[in-house]
Amino acid sequence: MALTSNYSKSKLLKHFTRLGPYLRESLCQDDLFFFDCLAICVNAKTAPEKREFWGWWLELRGELNGFVYHYKLGMFDKAGNWQHIEINKSNIIKSLEDTLQEFHKRLSDSLNTLELTLTPCPKMVAINL
Repeated sequence: MALTSNYSKSKLLKHFTRLGPYLRESLCQDDLFFFDCLAICVNAKTAPEKREFWGWWLELRGELNGFVYHYKLGMFDKAGNWQHIEINKSNIIKSLEDTLQEFHKRLSDSLNTLELTLTPCPKMVAINL
């Protein structure tokens, strides 16, 4: 689906950049925007270039009047890739959900200023955003 005709990709990229360090512009393409958050270091004793992080990633897919989002929780591995891994520690899950909810509110408010909608992907399992 193409982006809404009112906003170019470059204008949306500039708008999303204002949300903070979450946008990964290199992973964005056409009508897909990619955001992520490296929230918790798995082991701070390892060398910085070999560290892994618990976090989340979110994809926004453009539609005519807004965006559909899909997110996952997991691990950012040593190779720089996101892995969807089941997280068994409730304190880690809580922290990730808190940062995701905080970002989601900022994203939603931001899109509201552009009069664009933000809806979950039908296949996504929500965490009460």
